[in-house]
Amino acid sequence: MYLDEAAVRARLRWDELIDAMERALAEFSRGEVIQPMRNVITIEEGRKYLGIMPAVLGDVMGVKFVTFYPINAGSGVPTHNATIVLYRTDTGQPIAAMDGRLITEMRTAAVSAAVTKYLAPPESRILTLLGSGVQAQSHLQALSHVRKFSRVRVWSRTAAHAERFAREHGAEAVHSAQEAVRGADVVVTATAAHDPILQGAWLKPGAHVNAVGSSRPDWRELDDEAMANAVVVDSREAAAREAGDVIMARASIYAEIGEIFAGTKPPMPDVTTVFKSVGLGVEDVAAAKLVVEACG
Repeated sequence: MYLDEAAVRARLRWDELIDAMERALAEFSRGEVIQPMRNVITIEEGRKYLGIMPAVLGDVMGVKFVTFYPINAGSGVPTHNATIVLYRTDTGQPIAAMDGRLITEMRTAAVSAAVTKYLAPPESRILTLLGSGVQAQSHLQALSHVRKFSRVRVWSRTAAHAERFAREHGAEAVHSAQEAVRGADVVVTATAAHDPILQGAWLKPGAHVNAVGSSRPDWRELDDEAMANAVVVDSREAAAREAGDVIMARASIYAEIGEIFAGTKPPMPDVTTVFKSVGLGVEDVAAAKLVVEACG
């Protein structure tokens, strides 16, 4: 069975996906998932990459082949394209193949939503999006399932992109990142920045940041001061190898988010927190399993 993007979109629901990401990451941090590190092949430095992401999650296992092409930005072709193949763990038989672009988009935001549920203050009302692409849109949708925001700000290095996003989503376009971040309760950084776009001095005490962009070891979105706050990651091993924000700031990691989901580390809703996401294969396998189950 092959499921194209339209078929995947028809079967994924935010609430179910957020719960599935929470369960999968708890299992990952409990050591119940078999998952080697992602293998990233550089085709052209800074412009073209191919990632191979396998994982075994209970009764299913799979692999995602994902291309990351920053060179596509602004061309109308997505910067991320992917295919996921799912198998039975008991017999090794293939179950389905499916388009993975949308799964990558949605599971990334669903993980951030699950994290935000645990780490952001319950009374959070102001959301800031640094970046105005597909991840900004998916995060706006996913985060609305865990917090009730009364105000949404968006900033982009290209002002026209922020203004278009604001018109389409009822947000407020802001012309400087500092202005966008000041006073925000929850901040999402979703860019391909090579150098920091967010300074820790701008964050209000107790704010929560979901940093999901710039997943290369020599790229970063947050400065050292921002990364001096309580840092949570999806995988310690992956962050130490792939997350420029962690590597270049020599940041101390408080926990994997799966440890907080599993209850082995307490959440910290009263301090300023940063979740640095690089994305894991187990998230893709768990999302693909949801899609297959929804097929009946």
